[in-house]
Amino acid sequence: MDSSRLSRREMLRKTSAVALCTPLAAGLVEKLAHAAPPAQKVPDYPLKSDRKIRIGVVGGGFGRGFQWHEDPNCTVHAVSDLRTDRREALMKTYKCDRSYESLEKLILDKDIEAVAIFTGAPDHARHVIMTMNAGKHVMCAVPACLGLEEARQLREVQQKTGLTYMMAETSYYRAHCMAARKLYEQGAFGYLFYSEVEYYHPGICAADHVLSHFQGKRTWRYGYPPMLYPTHSTGLLVGLTGERLTDVSCLGWTPPNEPAWKDNAYNNPFGSCMALFKTDRGHICRCGVFWNGRSEGERAQWFGSDMTYYMPSSACGLKIIGPAAPRWTELPNFHHLLPKPMRHGSGHGGSHPFLTHEFIAALVEEREPAVNLDEVLAMTVPGIVAHQSALKGGEQLKVPDFDRS
Repeated sequence: MDSSRLSRREMLRKTSAVALCTPLAAGLVEKLAHAAPPAQKVPDYPLKSDRKIRIGVVGGGFGRGFQWHEDPNCTVHAVSDLRTDRREALMKTYKCDRSYESLEKLILDKDIEAVAIFTGAPDHARHVIMTMNAGKHVMCAVPACLGLEEARQLREVQQKTGLTYMMAETSYYRAHCMAARKLYEQGAFGYLFYSEVEYYHPGICAADHVLSHFQGKRTWRYGYPPMLYPTHSTGLLVGLTGERLTDVSCLGWTPPNEPAWKDNAYNNPFGSCMALFKTDRGHICRCGVFWNGRSEGERAQWFGSDMTYYMPSSACGLKIIGPAAPRWTELPNFHHLLPKPMRHGSGHGGSHPFLTHEFIAALVEEREPAVNLDEVLAMTVPGIVAHQSALKGGEQLKVPDFDRS
């Protein structure tokens, strides 16, 4: 890594950290996934711009779980889904009277400035490239892409268009990740040399899961490779320290008597995978994505020379140890950084309003979003290579670097 790239990366990380102190930036700390803000007086939100970003929302399943209509700097101009029932649901959620039958038609609307894409994972890269080539900024659901060539194409289209890209990676705005990031920026960890990052979603992508079929046909989730959905895990390190995963050895497990892992569109035999990464700072990261087993959630454990932070799950509670550990009775509250209509809980640890707001804030302020394409590819590409390693029996492989030079 040359010094100019390190300098730029550190600059982006620090810029994102500073953005947490600005009214238009995103932030969230809640005790529970759907918890309401603590009962205390929260300052009014100082609106500094009356600009309205005209957005189109595509994908009426997961896409209904965001708060575009609540952001004072955003208006939902149009929605789209291939299914009539989902288009109608989107229109109702966002109080929008304009809809299109497809993304291809929506991006022809000259009044739309940005598009939020919540389509199936295998379509993300293609849909993002199509949308940016049509002159629209994009926020897209995870993952960004499924292959290294798609990663290269995403970098190419952003360089060509100069438009804003953000990924809706929920781990970045989970309460504990935000709290740990604040402590990291203060130097409380000392040397953060080892992390364990995990995403466990038992049952999903199996043959009998409700999301694996629609109207008798397999969906993209049927037999989907765990490590091609890595960002809920990798984001818990990349989104905390900004470091890059450079080398990986990964092993996969094939569940017995499960048809989805024997016959799927991805030729994927694995229901769960565990990877061991080396970082560009010589640190160690153990990264797991499981579709099997009885654990659950998105969580991490960050080990430092001065402090270790154990993120809670359904199996264990919050624990922070070491001389630098804060004596918290509850996590810090950042709700004053959001407009009043957006100060509420949501799915994925309450992260949705803050992902929503960060994307709009970045466009209004004409800056990079926190989860920009550099960070997105640093979270996504290691999983692609980890899957290749698992298919090769755990062979250690290099992870290519897609950061802008």
